[in-house]
Amino acid sequence: MTLEEIRTWLEANRGNSDVAAYLGELSTPTAEGVEGFLDTEAGRKVLQPRLDSNFTKGLNTWKEKNLDKLIEDEVKKRNPDKTPEQIELENLRKELEDQKNEAKREKLMTSAMKEASTKGLPTAFLDLFVTSDEETTLANLKRLEETYSADLQKAVDERFQKGGRKIPSGDPNDDNSVGSSFAKSANEQSKPASAGLWD
Repeated sequence: MTLEEIRTWLEANRGNSDVAAYLGELSTPTAEGVEGFLDTEAGRKVLQPRLDSNFTKGLNTWKEKNLDKLIEDEVKKRNPDKTPEQIELENLRKELEDQKNEAKREKLMTSAMKEASTKGLPTAFLDLFVTSDEETTLANLKRLEETYSADLQKAVDERFQKGGRKIPSGDPNDDNSVGSSFAKSANEQSKPASAGLWD
């Protein structure tokens, strides 16, 4: 008898109580069958989300019941023999120190802003140069001034060169100085345009 013939016979005799009981046994999973399925990749995909969900629930329950006590114990361990008043006093001291540091930084920021404005430096990102002490802040501003001036001079030089102009040397005896260029152009303009006609 082939497997197909057996299936056909079972389907035909499904109404028989013995056949129905036998088919019921086949369709009821056994512990070995379930364990075998859970060991497969498909079984792990079914089981893992349930395990994760149960673990998360257990962890959250543990946190609700134990975490506050653990934190409190750790605080006590780090601050032994301190009364609540002592702890409060330490917190106030820290807060006062933070306020002093903030006031000192504000003072340095105001001083740096004044210095930058005097020297014509950009102030938009000045807070990046202000540190916790005045000496370092002034050194940072000096470096900013040097870099900014060099970059500004470079940009001016490039603009002059792109416009086809010569950068003046500043020497009054130089024939290419601004003053001598101005004098030459003034002399040329003061000559009559039709000088050849009146001679």
